[in-house]
Amino acid sequence: MPDQITSAADWRSTVSSNAVVVADFYADWCGPCKMIAPHFESLATKYAKPRKIAFVKVNVDTQGEVSQQYGVRAMPTFLILHNGSVIKTIQGANPPALTSAVEAAVKLAGPGAVGGSSFSSGGQRLGGTPAGGQRVGTGQRVARPISWDINQWINAILSFLGLYFVSLFSLDPYKAAENSKYNKKNPPPQAKSATGPGGKPAARATFKTLNDLGSE
Repeated sequence: MPDQITSAADWRSTVSSNAVVVADFYADWCGPCKMIAPHFESLATKYAKPRKIAFVKVNVDTQGEVSQQYGVRAMPTFLILHNGSVIKTIQGANPPALTSAVEAAVKLAGPGAVGGSSFSSGGQRLGGTPAGGQRVGTGQRVARPISWDINQWINAILSFLGLYFVSLFSLDPYKAAENSKYNKKNPPPQAKSATGPGGKPAARATFKTLNDLGSE
């Protein structure tokens, strides 16, 4: 919550002991002052830091000396001071302008003055070890082991070479590869029966010469 300035000495003490001071000059009878008051309080809750950033409210009716020192004539008037000097003046109830000015002033207060949540964890190094040195559990590996079957590799290579050479020495490579015994889509050839009708061995073919044909 913003601090209430109760005297000129209180004001001087606040300005001298903080790097940044955000002051709301208001009046109890001012309607716009009451409208923007919750927004000013939320900024104070977020950004106020002891000995660094102070948010204060100055009642112009009771603190006329301070109001006259800075020439405050309209309410509300917001003054932002850095190291005792006014760096920004905002007149009227303008929440976006006030927020922007406060955020810019917070950066002038130095490291550690920015509000917001901080992370308590020390981080984690690559490999699953946190910065504090404690080992954390590792997740399961998603890669599956590779199984090698040498027979499948040999058969695949032989089929490829067989199709390649059959196609290379054929007049119709596509047809030759399609009908080749190395094509896995073709069923393996079946041995023909060597017997003739009635289970008797088939007669072997005989060849005749020209003399045999002339004598018949």
